[in-house]
Amino acid sequence: MLALGVTAHAGVTLGLFGLPLVMPEILRHFNVLLPVGALIVNAPAIGILAALVAWGALADRHGERLILGLGVGTAALLFAAAAFVEQTWAVMALLAAAGAAGSAAMVGGGRIVLGWFAPPERGIAMGLRQVSFTLGMAVAAFALPPMARAYGLPGVFLLCSGVSLLAAGLAALFLREPPHAISGESRERARSPYRQAALWRVHATSALHVVPQVVVSTYGVDCLVSSYGWDDVAAGRLFGVAAIAGAAVRVAAGRWSDRTGLRMRPLLLLTLWNLVVLALLVAGAYTGSALGVAALALASVMTVAGNGLAYLAAGELAGPGWAGKVLGTHNTVQNTVSLAAGPLAGTLILGTGYWAGFAAGLACVVLSLPVIPFRGEQPKRS
Repeated sequence: MLALGVTAHAGVTLGLFGLPLVMPEILRHFNVLLPVGALIVNAPAIGILAALVAWGALADRHGERLILGLGVGTAALLFAAAAFVEQTWAVMALLAAAGAAGSAAMVGGGRIVLGWFAPPERGIAMGLRQVSFTLGMAVAAFALPPMARAYGLPGVFLLCSGVSLLAAGLAALFLREPPHAISGESRERARSPYRQAALWRVHATSALHVVPQVVVSTYGVDCLVSSYGWDDVAAGRLFGVAAIAGAAVRVAAGRWSDRTGLRMRPLLLLTLWNLVVLALLVAGAYTGSALGVAALALASVMTVAGNGLAYLAAGELAGPGWAGKVLGTHNTVQNTVSLAAGPLAGTLILGTGYWAGFAAGLACVVLSLPVIPFRGEQPKRS
């Protein structure tokens, strides 16, 4: 069941989040500047914002099989349609609709972890579930730039469509509900988990952490091409390797949290590491030195390392009866910030330089330190 959830999310990730990897082709294809290119590649986030909470509520009532098959399958059709239109506004509209449909996978996989795994197993299970994003980005990094070079942007959209359609078919055919009833579900449905301040702080932490992730993932390839003279395909491969490393780090972070029984303290330590990495990235980008390339690769790994811990903490604070809606809200908060951060960072980079965009991400990580709700956590007793 976990593998099916991972496959569904990874498959739709190519089209929802992998388009920044072909940013140079998008700028050429539509003949636009960087901030407009950022709006195009982030168009799926508009649809994601509109649909995440609704998909979560639907998942709470009807389970993952329906929402993953229907949502990811519809996204596949919309990606295919985008391959056959030329107007910028039409492509953005289709991508936004694909985001609304495909966001079902962002909710369903989290409920699979909460439904099929006991608390001492959920950290590593959520780490594996979060591999879906990095796996999808790794496939996108290795596949989309060569596809763009050979067949242009229509080829990219058709590849995204085919992968999503395969993932949707597997989910629709083989996903099942957990074999046992979730105890206390009706009681937990009646009481809102948002009475807990910790849940709001988990949402806020992820909102701040998504800013450096968006800046690095959206503009990293273009930075290597524009500032360092890299080839498009070579830059994509670097981010593909980094995505694989990011997957390993997410699983390790989940295993670490299971062993300690903590979610937020490991996230705090990962945040401190991100401060160091992003500071090096700002320095390297400002000086134009090779340090910038190394730090950019490392930042693409570290900025996503803590996502699974925050996502799992939100689901556990929600309880099973509210998990779908709370996880939908969690992702909505992240994508709201992502949608705003992409074009704003592009404008900042266009006017000042890549180092300024990376510095904005660093500032958000600094702001997150007092927000992380780690003080009330109790370690697991042996």
